Amino acid sequence: MLIEALGSALLGLALAALAVHRLAHRLPKRSLVLATGTAGALFGAFVTHTALDPGNVLLNLLGSVVVSVASLSLLLRPSGRRMGRRSAPA
Repeated sequence: MLIEALGSALLGLALAALAVHRLAHRLPKRSLVLATGTAGALFGAFVTHTALDPGNVLLNLLGSVVVSVASLSLLLRPSGRRMGRRSAPA
């Protein structure tokens, strides 16, 4: 269980670092993104470990990746460009 938690935390941290590297202009502070990715991965590992058989290490890691990515996606801000601006109705 400790190995699963450590692996999940490292996966979440790696995903968050990748998100900061690729999408820095659309994310808040780096420390918040790194903490969110790690916490999301740990929560995902906890949920999948509870819901599924504890012996499925790969499924637990997959669950942690899914929840970490979902958590990180909630931090994204819209890009600065808008395709169509609507004028105010008259």
